[in-house]
Amino acid sequence: MTMYPELIMGNNGLEVIATEPIRQVLMQQSRTLRAPVVVRAILLLSLACPGLVQASAAQEPLGYDRTQSLTTLDIIERLGRHHYARVQIDDALGERLLENYLENLDPGRNVFLASDIEEFRTLRHQLDDQLLAGDVSAGFAIYARYRERMDARLGRVTENLHATIQAMDFSKDEVLLTDRDKLDWPADEQAAEELWHKQLKSSVLGLKLAGKEMGAIEELLEKRYKDQLRRMAQVNSEDVYQLYMNSFTELFDPHTNYLSPRSSENFNMNMRLSLEGIGAVLQQDDEFTKVARLVPAGPAAKQGQLRQSDRIVAVGQNGEGEMVDVVGWRLDDVVDLIRGKKGSTVRLEVVRGSGASEEHHFISIVRDQVKLEEQAAQSRVLEIPYEDHTRKIGVIDIPAFYADFEAMQRGDPNYRSTTRDVARLLAELQEQQVDGVIIDLRENGGGSLQEANALTGLFIESGPTVQIRHSNERVERKQKFRDDSFYAGPLLVLINRLSASASEIFAGAIQDYERGLVVGSPSFGKGTVQSLSPLNHGQLKMTESKFYRISGESTQHRGVVPDIALPSIYNLSEVGESALDNALPWDRIAPVRHRNYLDLGSILPTLRERHEARTSKDPDFAYLRDEIAFAEKLDAVTSVSLSEPVRLAERQKQREEELRLENRRRVAKGEKPLASVEELEKDKQAAEDEATDTAQDANRADDEPDVLLTEAGNILLDAIQLNQRIAVSN
Repeated sequence: MTMYPELIMGNNGLEVIATEPIRQVLMQQSRTLRAPVVVRAILLLSLACPGLVQASAAQEPLGYDRTQSLTTLDIIERLGRHHYARVQIDDALGERLLENYLENLDPGRNVFLASDIEEFRTLRHQLDDQLLAGDVSAGFAIYARYRERMDARLGRVTENLHATIQAMDFSKDEVLLTDRDKLDWPADEQAAEELWHKQLKSSVLGLKLAGKEMGAIEELLEKRYKDQLRRMAQVNSEDVYQLYMNSFTELFDPHTNYLSPRSSENFNMNMRLSLEGIGAVLQQDDEFTKVARLVPAGPAAKQGQLRQSDRIVAVGQNGEGEMVDVVGWRLDDVVDLIRGKKGSTVRLEVVRGSGASEEHHFISIVRDQVKLEEQAAQSRVLEIPYEDHTRKIGVIDIPAFYADFEAMQRGDPNYRSTTRDVARLLAELQEQQVDGVIIDLRENGGGSLQEANALTGLFIESGPTVQIRHSNERVERKQKFRDDSFYAGPLLVLINRLSASASEIFAGAIQDYERGLVVGSPSFGKGTVQSLSPLNHGQLKMTESKFYRISGESTQHRGVVPDIALPSIYNLSEVGESALDNALPWDRIAPVRHRNYLDLGSILPTLRERHEARTSKDPDFAYLRDEIAFAEKLDAVTSVSLSEPVRLAERQKQREEELRLENRRRVAKGEKPLASVEELEKDKQAAEDEATDTAQDANRADDEPDVLLTEAGNILLDAIQLNQRIAVSN
């Protein structure tokens, strides 16, 4: 699955370091390597598998060139010398490369035929040898077959679209299987045509239920398929090469990628934060562009309506611009359409849910830049009724681990950083005599390793904070040296599935020192460090190191497991490092000696008992759990009905279940239940409008209820009561 940062990377723990230039030995190879040409690519593949490229003879085939051949050798040499994982380039890798390339080309398994796959698999033990020779002909020939199949099918669909839509019977009891990852490719052309017909019928029915007229639906789909045909014709050699090489580099780990010159330019601009847009990380999901996450304090996050996992189906400019259908577009082309000048407006049509739960939403977002001061840590005081008293808990929300490195290098004594801002906020909270402090790292995707180390130093007297093992197995340790300036009061760290990288380093250190409680859901599990290395053509982003906690345990794959678990709004099987193919495994190295500030293990059983007893009676907490369970039930559906009456009945049943859950919450809170599904819809729309308004309010955090944060405050108050030693003595 390809990911692309629309505005900024959010770092995700990325550490960009200087790397050595192309080596002399490669330059010597480049002088003697014969430049491959299209004819040679076709000849090699034809000899290996006669007939493979014959079907594509009607189109001028794409081929790789000498530069791409040299780049392939450069990539292989660098991966072999510097990648953290030692991956053997052999027949087994060739098999994995073929399967990954086919998955990247045809994730829905609806383009190739089973006979194509059988044909391709005769090449699987040759791919490793070809790569070692700088030969990527197989990737181009397989793509040629892909283009032939796509052109033919899109052409037939477009040619017969009117008659096909007119003949559709939406009362017929048909089902489309939507989860095709484990299914076989269509057995023959007839099976493929039937699958495409069902997918077209599902698109038409979805648009029809969204309120579009049949004439408008036909016009939209005709334009969509013609756009896809046009974009297929625009695919060039660089596009095919990048896809094939990333299918190879992803076998090392999911964060190792080849960036073509165009992708490199975009990546570098993103890292400099020089782009203006909506502040969302986007990813390709079959034919859709999906929102992977929102950048904290970005325009989309402030606007409040765009959500993670929304699928963007159309993009419009300003108030009157045409809504351009982007289904089937290349990811970088969608990104280019969403970008724009600061102050301009982009309009998005997004699809939320699937099947009976599918909903279309129209969202307008004013483009802007993410400013450092808007991503800065902020604090507030949470007042919690606790045993007949109102207690005060300080909350410090940290959206990212940041530092103004330019100001630091200039010697500006007032430069901004996470640690400096948090130190100031801690002092202010102590002046307000809070009983304890919560560090809220939810949705914090990481950032500066230096800041993660320094922030830990605000809560411990001295000692190591993180270990880093490099590809040469050398272990480096970051630490805080003895200093009296640190916060000694009760502490809790709140995390969720999107707390990643630097967030995991900080939370893991606090947990290992038993300096405070870690509460929430398991974190993302990104415990690797990437470097960015220039190639003779493009760049290579490569995993070179791995993070380890002072306990010796890796943060990779498993993430930080909280002391007390809270419900997760994210599906842990689909979000996180463990959900990525070829993710490096969890492991451990030797621990580092360190002190334990508290004995939290002795009070955890009681804390969990109190937590369960309290939340079992909390209507909002029960509603949250019900919502999560209901969402998981919907996510588990692997097919969609193509019958309009069935689809409408399913939608009504779903809304009635939503009404039941909402009314159960209302009754438990002593509120009047809603009378109908229609009343629920009005209530949901009013709540969404209110959320949009409050999201644009700089003081929204003071008014917005947060059941998880409130419960974290109760857990911290329980800990203070159970163990007075949670307050560290200077």
